[in-house]
Amino acid sequence: MKTTYIRLSTIQDVRNFVEIVCMSDIEIDLSSGRYVVDAKSIMGIFSLDLLNPILLTAHTDDADDLFNKLAPFIVTPEA
Repeated sequence: MKTTYIRLSTIQDVRNFVEIVCMSDIEIDLSSGRYVVDAKSIMGIFSLDLLNPILLTAHTDDADDLFNKLAPFIVTPEA
């Protein structure tokens, strides 16, 4: 399992993000606070607090290719 934080600032960011993750066979979750949603669900993503970084969890140990594709969305969480 690999994790990182992402930021989805616009509707277009959400659309682009979902397009990328839907091409992957990896199970991917997004979590914000106590909510966890499937990263391939646009409706699920819009139910999260998009003003803050979102924790992405890829349920695989080989997520390097996926993370490279998602690089524009990856952020360092603020302390």
